[in-house]
Amino acid sequence: MTALVPSSKSTSISNNPLSQLSKISWAWRVTLGYLTLMLFLPAVALMAKASTVGVGEFWRIATTSEAISAYDVTFITALIAALINGLFGTLIAWVLVRYNFPLKRLVDAVIDLPFALPTSVAGLTLATVYSNNGWIGSLLAPLGIKVAFTRLGVGVAMLFISLPFIVRTLQPVLQEMEQEVEEAAWCLGASRAQTFWRVILPPLMPALLTGVTLGFSRAVGEYGSIVIVASNIPFKDLIASVLIFQRLEQYDYAGATVIGTVLLAISLLMLVAINLLQAWGRRYE
Repeated sequence: MTALVPSSKSTSISNNPLSQLSKISWAWRVTLGYLTLMLFLPAVALMAKASTVGVGEFWRIATTSEAISAYDVTFITALIAALINGLFGTLIAWVLVRYNFPLKRLVDAVIDLPFALPTSVAGLTLATVYSNNGWIGSLLAPLGIKVAFTRLGVGVAMLFISLPFIVRTLQPVLQEMEQEVEEAAWCLGASRAQTFWRVILPPLMPALLTGVTLGFSRAVGEYGSIVIVASNIPFKDLIASVLIFQRLEQYDYAGATVIGTVLLAISLLMLVAINLLQAWGRRYE
């Protein structure tokens, strides 16, 4: 029986880049079209609108004292909130993965509450709880600590909406970690602290950094909850997202697009950082 061997002509046709390009599935074309309409075109339109003011005017608007103050409140507060959630989010994820306790599933479901809750409702809830007459605010007021309608309230709102990103990023990694490795470290004489720093933390670090970055990016773009829990006064607790809305109310479309472009550029940098962290994390898979 003669074996069927593909001819060199058919092989060259199958290896032809043009032939392979023609085999792109309809699903990929739909995906690319949808991403273009929903993501790429709006981003390009925003940058194109901002570029119409000129480089000098763009720099002047982006670096006004009010804008710089808004950047400071937004990014510094978001960074602090992300770092705090990095610590407590790790602890929460560890407890949910390694321990069994009553109402565990309920606690695990509540973690996703900021995802499902409208941000305006979250802001109203935080303002009610942390106001001077609220459940927690009334306890802090005699100590001279005011949360609602201050920069501290902005931080609390950012903590609330960014926590699930850290917990949900760390949980799958913790579930895949083998406890036998920790037990082997204990058998070799390592203390619990040494086991954590040298055995648990290294493979956990990429996911932790990714979660912190995601939480930071989410906090930077938050609007609905902060606009309610903060006083939105320039040079006090005004964030960049609210500043954009204020510019739109004043029909200052150029100023709004310039500040929006600055936030867009920083968000893109965050996405690049996330991709680099994910690539780094593949070394531990």
